Amino acid sequence: MHNLHQRYDGLVFDMDGTLADTMPTHYNAWSQSMALHGIEFSEERFYQLGGVPALHIVKMLAEEQDVVLKESIEAIAHAKEELFIELASNVQPIAEVMAIAEAHRGLMPMAIATGSETWMAEKILTALGVLDWFGAIVGAGCVNQPKPAPDTFLLAAKRIGVDPGRCHAFEDTQIGITAAQSAGMDVVDVNTLRGRPLEGAGL
Repeated sequence: MHNLHQRYDGLVFDMDGTLADTMPTHYNAWSQSMALHGIEFSEERFYQLGGVPALHIVKMLAEEQDVVLKESIEAIAHAKEELFIELASNVQPIAEVMAIAEAHRGLMPMAIATGSETWMAEKILTALGVLDWFGAIVGAGCVNQPKPAPDTFLLAAKRIGVDPGRCHAFEDTQIGITAAQSAGMDVVDVNTLRGRPLEGAGL
């Protein structure tokens, strides 16, 4: 994994759950935000709903628990994102994947292909001190078709000037792996590097 520049021309990394261990922080923000509105949100349920848009989650939980919301769903989802931003400095790197990125920094172009918004990805990568390692960050607002469509990975490869077929991708979810493979990239499930099972969904 530390001599990929001999076989590929570019590396493309997912961020959430791949380079950055953001999920515990997302759950912290969700549980605090929902508690303010009298809604319970278990950690098990949170991971089951990985990749589901925030607006859908708020609406679903409120209906299931017969909670009458005093604010709009949009306002509640926005407040959750604001709290996540406050907590973002607590996000930890995923060491096994970060080591691969560090080993190839400066040897070949690298990009981020994420389901998070680009500005959010930039904030987290800045907090981790690695923003300048990546020549491009392709976030949710950059493409019309999100993962599992290949568009995010195709645009990431284009922005670093590398043929997608000459890129190696890193992902932690089946949705992301499908997207990278559909773009023509070789892809590694980073859970195998960490000795963990594949997550069902994610960003």
